[in-house]
Amino acid sequence: MLDFHTLYERYAAQVRRFALFLSGDAALADDITSDTFVRAWVARDRIEQATVKGYLFTIARNLYHDSRREERRFTDLPDSLVDIQASAYREVLAKTELSSVLAAMQQLPEIDRAALLMRAQEEMSYAEISQSLGLSPIAVRVKIHRARQKLMRIRRVRQNEDYEMGEQK
Repeated sequence: MLDFHTLYERYAAQVRRFALFLSGDAALADDITSDTFVRAWVARDRIEQATVKGYLFTIARNLYHDSRREERRFTDLPDSLVDIQASAYREVLAKTELSSVLAAMQQLPEIDRAALLMRAQEEMSYAEISQSLGLSPIAVRVKIHRARQKLMRIRRVRQNEDYEMGEQK
């Protein structure tokens, strides 16, 4: 049996970040994170040490799906997540870039977004991701590759649109 306090300390920030990137909503990410650990607490005797991170991410992803069924919500990230040491110009650039990435991420199918986040943000192995998503490791690799390509295309299109808008002014 796992020490629940240690489990929470080790994975809460990662689960919240994952939920935030899935949902794009800080309040919803907080709710998903707390509900994930409530469910993990109830099932703590069944959690295996080797699969705990994937197990928590699977719970968080399922809770995200549940929330999507209830209500479709999307809000901007709060200003409190911005580095207060940054210059005003860098702050604007960072906010614009983050908004652009989050908007592009929201255009990906949810399963592709989840796979990409698990790999890029959480550094999970393809085997862990395949177990969490119920896909083969090859399917996970393909999804991640295609999601990266689609993100790059979306970003290029947006950059071209921004450039063209700047020329028209």
